[in-house]
Amino acid sequence: MTAANLTTNIRAREVGFLHDLRAVATRGLTLIPRDVEGVVPALIIPIFFFIVNVGSLQEIAESQAPGFDYKAFQLPVAIIFAVTGISRAPNLVTDIQDGYFDRMVVTPMNRVAFLLGLMVADLVLVIALSIPVVTLGLLLGVSFEAGPLGIVAFILIAALWGVVFTGFPYAIALKTGSPAAVNSSFLLFFPFAFLTTAFVPEEALTGWLAAIAKYNPVTYILEALRSLIFVGWDASELAKGFAAIIGVGIVSQFLAFAALRGRLRQG
Repeated sequence: MTAANLTTNIRAREVGFLHDLRAVATRGLTLIPRDVEGVVPALIIPIFFFIVNVGSLQEIAESQAPGFDYKAFQLPVAIIFAVTGISRAPNLVTDIQDGYFDRMVVTPMNRVAFLLGLMVADLVLVIALSIPVVTLGLLLGVSFEAGPLGIVAFILIAALWGVVFTGFPYAIALKTGSPAAVNSSFLLFFPFAFLTTAFVPEEALTGWLAAIAKYNPVTYILEALRSLIFVGWDASELAKGFAAIIGVGIVSQFLAFAALRGRLRQG
């Protein structure tokens, strides 16, 4: 091979934010099949509770409010449970423990792209988890007043919530490097999940629960999702839902990137 041919065959390493983002996201997605035990329960549990809640409460709810579709009311709850807490944070802990993270930080890889790449993988995963939940709802007779595009919006809103919530487990993973701490991060969601309109409409809540639900961001996300089912394209409810997602996202992403900066300084 001549020197000219050798020079022609040499290619500079592709660099840049988008390249690093794609590389991290691709790696995160390829590791998902190895984490089946962490993904399957995320789908089975919300479907199980959806079926149980509908089976046990539907008759009571519809007897109190004739014509009320409790299946449709519960579908947003099921999809929120399916997408919340799903992240590559356990894999990040593994990377920290086996030294992969330390090797990564001595490379020219963009640090922001590293964390965002994991979140891109999370986005793909939570969308994949959302589809079976929505399909089950459709099979049980839930219809969307917003039409087919409303179904797409329903999945995307839930997926955006799932991704912004990942900031919390990533912050814990980077701060502690502990698998137990990351696995317990889902406990952060319980106040969000149950101190809200998960089981009854807001007007049926009373006392301290009504007061807390009013300031709970998940209340507004659930109402945005329900508006696509019961109303159609309600700009006000959708705007409140997106505002809630953005508000939680600002807090969770600040914590995640602050933890990343702390881990880099520590390294």
